[in-house]
Amino acid sequence: MIEVDPDLSGPLELRVAEFHLRPLDSSDARDMLTHLGDSRVVEFMDLDPLSDIEDAHQIIDWAAGQRALGAGVRWAIRDSSGSFVGTCGFNQLIVERGRRSEVAYDLGHAWWGRGVMSKILPELVDFALRRLELHRIEAMVTPGNLRSCRLLERHGFSLEGELRGYSFWKGRYWNQLVYARVASDEPPR
Repeated sequence: MIEVDPDLSGPLELRVAEFHLRPLDSSDARDMLTHLGDSRVVEFMDLDPLSDIEDAHQIIDWAAGQRALGAGVRWAIRDSSGSFVGTCGFNQLIVERGRRSEVAYDLGHAWWGRGVMSKILPELVDFALRRLELHRIEAMVTPGNLRSCRLLERHGFSLEGELRGYSFWKGRYWNQLVYARVASDEPPR
């Protein structure tokens, strides 16, 4: 029997190693503009580099709307000094007939290769399985994003296949690699 919808209200703040995660809010707009204005950061994402603060506010408003609907949560990641590192969270939270969600993350270029997501991803998985009581966690990866593929594989996600022409952004169709982990999977060693 599937339990009631997960509760996405309240502070929902997480501490992971030297990182503080809290749901995105309007105070993150300037940092989001800089972060998602970097073409390297959005290379494999479904958006063009941001050029206007209003674009950043729209993304934050979308994230707040998803949370209010119980459809997902997106955190700002900050280091111990308060510097903006990136974002992470869950999109498309589905409870009825599946108990699943998509995990997503993005880091500022300066943080690439420094093990940030290797620290955070296990906590996100734990949050999904315990707090949200999900059965399945998915990740959609644009082919070519090898760092993301390796991260997911190290943390117990399996490549399930490639969806051809699955998404449309930046003026064309994109394939997506589907990675997933289910609650019964053995934790990675």
